[in-house]
Amino acid sequence: MMITQDMIDKVRADFPLISDEFAYLDNSATSQKPQCVIDAVKRFYETMNANPLRGLYRISVEATDAYEDAREAVRKFIGAKSTEEIVFTRNATESLNLVAYSWALGNLKAGDEILVTIVEHHSNMLPWQMAAKQTGAKLNYLYPDKAGTITEETFRKALTPNTKLVCMTHLSNVLGRCYDLKTFAKIAHGQGALFVGDGAQSTPHMPVDVRDLDVDFYAFSGHKMLAPMGIGVLYGKRELLDKMDPFLRGGEMIDYVTTEGATWTELPHKFEAGTVNAGGAVGLHAAIDYYNKIGWEFIEQRELELTRYAMEKIREVPHITVLGSDKAEEHHGIITFKVDGVHPHDIAAMMDEDGVCVRAGHHCAQPLLKFLGVPNTTRCSLGFYNTEKEIDRFIESLSTLRTRMGYADR
Repeated sequence: MMITQDMIDKVRADFPLISDEFAYLDNSATSQKPQCVIDAVKRFYETMNANPLRGLYRISVEATDAYEDAREAVRKFIGAKSTEEIVFTRNATESLNLVAYSWALGNLKAGDEILVTIVEHHSNMLPWQMAAKQTGAKLNYLYPDKAGTITEETFRKALTPNTKLVCMTHLSNVLGRCYDLKTFAKIAHGQGALFVGDGAQSTPHMPVDVRDLDVDFYAFSGHKMLAPMGIGVLYGKRELLDKMDPFLRGGEMIDYVTTEGATWTELPHKFEAGTVNAGGAVGLHAAIDYYNKIGWEFIEQRELELTRYAMEKIREVPHITVLGSDKAEEHHGIITFKVDGVHPHDIAAMMDEDGVCVRAGHHCAQPLLKFLGVPNTTRCSLGFYNTEKEIDRFIESLSTLRTRMGYADR
């Protein structure tokens, strides 16, 4: 595909907060929102602001239809078999906690084992720590090499006959490495274990087909993929969701209530207690439509071009170390780095003065950074709407940091 400047300019024009005044390079934390998403949310609240699933009057029915249309859009987007397998949550964190509370607590016991990689975001680690403590199960960690590689051999060695649950990110928010969930899930299933995939970072960067991956659960957030904050998704195989108790209990997730107890409504609504985030779901639908309009070929190619350009430029600046692989194609727009003698918080502050937005800290992955021997880092994360000019601005700022901190060299 030949990507032209006109194509790039048209995409950038879709995002109202994008500006030549600053370079937004913190896309792994949250993405910018195209105008069509903003308009969709605004239109929902202006024309159909009523509680979905509860009213029989016109705008409530319209709100319900819009909410369920969004669910169908998500189903198609990730290749799920049925909308009953699509549960709306607040974010990937809530989705993963839902699995921990509603599946793990009811199915794990002392002697069982949970396998988690050290690469995980805290959201795909802390729920399993909780589940292990409450059930008596053992939590085991799988370690990659320093570049973040997890081989099939390494994965097989980490499994035991007692492994009942495997939890793994699809794409690391620190290293940018994409992991072969399809192969790993197949191996796990062969050992009798279920497989949970964290898709928070993968869904914005690549097409996902949950049936092809054959994962049992898959979680992601809308706000990282052009949609509003506060809307997330849990995909779960129907046969598993059917047997799980609700995570939250209250309005709309019941079939019948007595003073002694209740029965739950059908999937997926039994997991969506209370007033739902219909506006967020509508915004997610609009974001999915935008992805489909732009196309994965453009998105993947453009992000690879930008990642290659950024990594080539970074290599020209002394005293910079990039975490993970030295291959741009293994970073998927995520470049986490350290600067000799300069604290990441100082880096982020100075770059902000230069109109560059990057993330500093442990990126909610402290065990991974400890394994890599770095307590804190800075992360530049790219999206398909970024430009080489913005990367140049980042590099110009990067090259001045040591001088500004008082070092004789740059």
